Amino acid sequence: MSENTHWLLPEGIEEMPPAQAERLERMRRSLLDQFHSWGYQLVLTPFIEHVESLLVGTGREMDLQTFKIVDQISGRMLGIRADMTPQVARIDACRLKQDVPTRLCYMGTVLHTRSQDFGGNRSPLQLGAELYGHAGAESDVEVIALAVATLECAGIKNVHLDLGHVGIYRTLMRELDLDEEQQAEFFDALQRKDIPGIDKFLNDHKISGAQHDMLVALPQLNGDRNVLARARKVLAAAGADVINAIDDLEKIADLAEKRMPNVSLNFDIAELRGYQYQTGVVFAAYVPGYGQEVARGGRYDEIGAAFGRARPATGFSADLKTLLQLGDQSANVVLGVLAPFASDDSGLLAKIAAMRAAGERVVELLPNQVSDPVEQGCDRQLVKQGNDWTIEQIS
Repeated sequence: MSENTHWLLPEGIEEMPPAQAERLERMRRSLLDQFHSWGYQLVLTPFIEHVESLLVGTGREMDLQTFKIVDQISGRMLGIRADMTPQVARIDACRLKQDVPTRLCYMGTVLHTRSQDFGGNRSPLQLGAELYGHAGAESDVEVIALAVATLECAGIKNVHLDLGHVGIYRTLMRELDLDEEQQAEFFDALQRKDIPGIDKFLNDHKISGAQHDMLVALPQLNGDRNVLARARKVLAAAGADVINAIDDLEKIADLAEKRMPNVSLNFDIAELRGYQYQTGVVFAAYVPGYGQEVARGGRYDEIGAAFGRARPATGFSADLKTLLQLGDQSANVVLGVLAPFASDDSGLLAKIAAMRAAGERVVELLPNQVSDPVEQGCDRQLVKQGNDWTIEQIS
């Protein structure tokens, strides 16, 4: 007889038992409350929509990450969202149409065709915040500070930030006569910091002189703030756009160090996460002992153009499930109070109602039910003493 495998889930798809789900929900509420306290308004976006709308302004990578199905009503191709950021940009551009800076936040499940890392999750619970309508370093630093505060609120300490600027890479690549496939090959080598591979690629494509030297140097331009001074010298021949990008990083460093003096800043000129639609400063947050970034973000001023209204924009996103995994595990789920079957005891019913109104979790025993407080998730019980019902700790 074959083994029953009906309970197995697809690879990278998970479910949560009650205790874990309750911890996640508490964290979700806490983080949304924090976004609200910073002035960020919650929006909801569709889980599925027409694929051409869903992928507007994104790159090939997002297309590959998106599950696609045929709508049985219209016959059109639908996509299941793999990233909520473009959807939120559409709300700012098409729904709100404000001229003042707009702060929006979101949280919801996204679905990926494959995980970002080996054996990883394909259904992240994405949370994030976006600030539209301001082009200065001040809004970049606000978003970076909010990302750090979000991690701290989730119980994650010792955050390290990697900052880069995709404008540097874009400027250097504009000078090269490379097709899309060749650009993808070079980009892959750069992300792996494969210096011999980069050198060979450039030699094979007859890219020499200052262009060769600057592109080979890119993966080596990482470290503390001193790397920005090195970048000015190494990339001097690249022109004003690159120097302006380094100026942006300098200003962000000044503001960030004043606002977050205890956060470690690292600069990586080859840091290109979100390169498909980001246009300026990019950043990623790391914590010791975890090899992947725990939050990422940056500036993506051009994404609104696809919706007819390009505004300056910067933001960040993270996976709530990852934050739950890495956060302070001491924040245990609050257990409940076990109550006997009330029947027609008006005093007991009133006590239960009052406790629930005060935020307590009360579990009522059913007739003939065996009382097992642990299995009921309770650490206290209601006991009648005289005419009153009181709460006692269960030993």
